[in-house]
Amino acid sequence: MREHILFLTGKLAEPSLCKILKAMEPVDFDYTVKQLGLSVAALMTAEMVERRLTETGEATRILVPGRCRGDLEKLSKKLGLPVERGPNELKDLPAYFGRSGPAPDLSRYKVCLFAEIVDAPQQSVQGILDRAAYYRSCGADVIDLGFLPSEPFDHLEEAIQALKAEGYCLSADSLEPEDLIRAGKAGVDYLLSLTEKTLYIADEVGSTPILVPAARGDLPSLERAMESLDKQGRAWLADPILEPIHFGFMDSLARYHELRRRYPQAPLLMGVGNLTELTDADTTGINAILFGIISELGISAILTTEVSSHARRAVREADLARRIMYAARENNALPQNIDDGLLCLHERRPFPDSSKEIAELAARVRDPSYRIRISQEGIHIFNRDGIHRAQDPFDLFPHLAVAGDAGHAFYLGIELARAQIAWQLGKRYSQDEELDWGCAYEQETEDLMEQKPPGTTLQNSKRGEGNGKA
Repeated sequence: MREHILFLTGKLAEPSLCKILKAMEPVDFDYTVKQLGLSVAALMTAEMVERRLTETGEATRILVPGRCRGDLEKLSKKLGLPVERGPNELKDLPAYFGRSGPAPDLSRYKVCLFAEIVDAPQQSVQGILDRAAYYRSCGADVIDLGFLPSEPFDHLEEAIQALKAEGYCLSADSLEPEDLIRAGKAGVDYLLSLTEKTLYIADEVGSTPILVPAARGDLPSLERAMESLDKQGRAWLADPILEPIHFGFMDSLARYHELRRRYPQAPLLMGVGNLTELTDADTTGINAILFGIISELGISAILTTEVSSHARRAVREADLARRIMYAARENNALPQNIDDGLLCLHERRPFPDSSKEIAELAARVRDPSYRIRISQEGIHIFNRDGIHRAQDPFDLFPHLAVAGDAGHAFYLGIELARAQIAWQLGKRYSQDEELDWGCAYEQETEDLMEQKPPGTTLQNSKRGEGNGKA
């Protein structure tokens, strides 16, 4: 039987909804549009639907506005039909019905994510556990314990034991061989970093070594270390070292490329902190570009951290970037239109309404409540008494009838400030909604990405297996 969808809406949105549905035709479902007698569809609640919806006709499914509040599961049982939320914006309705292709799968990735606690010796065991839990929540697969020069780490073994009890996969990062031997014997899974001169550490412990050149840019020494462990049948990862900008950055990228050319299957690791931490730029863009490079080179793992204040979301960004790049690569597509999480300051389509469409909407308003919208031209505020547009909220204030109503003035001040920020940056604005800052701000929303169990390692994080030389 052909599906019949009942679209519920408000008086003001009804014409736009009908126009969009008409433009979508032909569709593989029948539909009916019903407005429930309220002006603003976003104010709809499940309780209101239950009171006002007296007839569902031939509907097999009901679609309510995305901002409809209340218990839809309870409402579905009451009406005997599935009730679902549509998109927040009507302009996104075609994409909701798959007109822009199927939703990308962000549950998959290949790059293993190491997140470093750089000051682990200075943290208590509980402090280390807390930081590890935070990194895990951001998507980290491996918790890296960073040592500090000349700083004792007397509670190293206790910290490793506590972390292992919580199911963490661990690495240790030190320049001192003695530190790495201690960490390896205590049970960490990886050691950063060994050279051809310190390979004896791998003989003393069972941890997987991360190999680096014996001297800056010395690829032959790195290759010798790789081949030495290959002969022993030992697992390893190789890190040619990514350098900061103006201190060998391009040469270091070339070394990664050369190593990949010569060893097509070798598991490589890239430490990205020399760019995210040492470049005063938003880390979302840096991570996007880095993970594009990582994807093209087939790098198996990355090491990142959050030391600089501007890099305080770097782990979460890295987790999202690896998923986006994986989805793009699997679909042989550009990393576009997959997810907006790295678009923290801007959006692909910031202005869903034109000035003309907003004016048409304003002409249908018959009550004194103020509505606020933005277009490419600026901020629009309107009610039954007229519409005004400006780019500075202070220019709008003389037109607002809020004298003597401090609460109303305060509310409009907050909303107009949000609208101004959205207009200036090119972001979506919806009245009474927080601005969406992507993964730069932890929203209280359900995470749509599948979470992995603790202890995910290179061997079970959906990566390709095997090393070896061409």
